[in-house]
Amino acid sequence: MRPADPADVEPIAELRAIVMRPDLERLGRYDEHRVRQRLRDGFTPQHTSVIEADGTFAGSVTLRPSEDGTWLEHFYLDPDLQGRGLGSAVLRTLLARTDAHAELVRLNVLQGSPARRLYERHGFAVETQDPVDVFMLRPPTTARG
Repeated sequence: MRPADPADVEPIAELRAIVMRPDLERLGRYDEHRVRQRLRDGFTPQHTSVIEADGTFAGSVTLRPSEDGTWLEHFYLDPDLQGRGLGSAVLRTLLARTDAHAELVRLNVLQGSPARRLYERHGFAVETQDPVDVFMLRPPTTARG
């Protein structure tokens, strides 16, 4: 992983559109423009890391501090690289960092997304949900004993 810079916004926005399309279409919420614009509007390079595999762009992840914990956002991996352990390796690295600071981590995932299983394997539990989103949280390891 490397720190993101402002020039990374477009490749990340494009990857977001690719990765999220199946779930958004299933939920009847896919919009070709909006899926990219939401990333652009909320892009914070200072909190974002670019994931590289074999020296090429493979994905992104954001850890954004907030008053109610750290938010894990914009975690996207190239579909060709999914299912090979890269997402778990990235998540373990990030969670070790948040655990070291005793930070609660929050995220939301779309209803029915296979990514939910990844998060559950790493200690996230459902906090609330609605017809579109599942909001999950993970207390720091120190708090879980």
